[in-house]
Amino acid sequence: MKPVLVFDIETIPDVPGLRRLHGLDATLSDAEVAEMAFQQRRAQNGSDFLPHYLQRVAVISCVLRAGKDLRVWSLAEPEQSEGEIIQRFFDGIETFPPQIVSWNGGGFDLPVLHYRGLIHGVVAPRYWDLGDGDYGDSRDFKWNNYISRYHTRHLDLMDLLAMYQPRANAPLDDLAKLIGFPGKLGMDGGKVWDAWQVGEIAGIRDYCETDVMNTYLVYLRFRLMRGELSRTEYDAEMSFVRAELAKLNKPHWDEFAAAWSE
Repeated sequence: MKPVLVFDIETIPDVPGLRRLHGLDATLSDAEVAEMAFQQRRAQNGSDFLPHYLQRVAVISCVLRAGKDLRVWSLAEPEQSEGEIIQRFFDGIETFPPQIVSWNGGGFDLPVLHYRGLIHGVVAPRYWDLGDGDYGDSRDFKWNNYISRYHTRHLDLMDLLAMYQPRANAPLDDLAKLIGFPGKLGMDGGKVWDAWQVGEIAGIRDYCETDVMNTYLVYLRFRLMRGELSRTEYDAEMSFVRAELAKLNKPHWDEFAAAWSE
């Protein structure tokens, strides 16, 4: 099986970008700048959700299943800058290249990474290969690439399960819990900015990691439904994931395991 990379991002308002676009000086705090942007968005469309290009990437969390190994990790500020985080993510795609799996990655995560990568000068030729590149197997990407909505080299599980109909979309948290997986633990995307402002960066990273693990588990259930895994193989993978998470010996994984029904 080719490597599978499941990913999820957490974002905060691009306060430096908002200052630049609106000509704001340092007399306004970051919180005031962000609130000004939220109020403008609410006046425009009733929601304070900022445009994708003004979403600064704070964390990218990944689950990589390759060979006999399962890895979970995060690329996050402040250890790395936003540009470095995004570049390292695309470098991973360049190296393997894996199948990538997301929940609403086509609607949010990847467009954000596109815009922010463009701003920071990120280079990602393999990801953008549409079958006309210089790689030896580039022609295969004409029929199955990361960009096309209907190809599976990037599998947006939410989009596919909804038959590409936005009105049929399901929240990951609800679906994961209905299946018997833990779902979200202690935080959601709407609380990330508040957590960031009080320095709870580790909490954001832990939340993103558990969210991406929920996505991986739902992906495994999808593979069972699709017939890619037998019931025996599926049960074995569930046991394997539990065992690997137990080895990490971290509080958020202990909480995740406790919330995961048998």
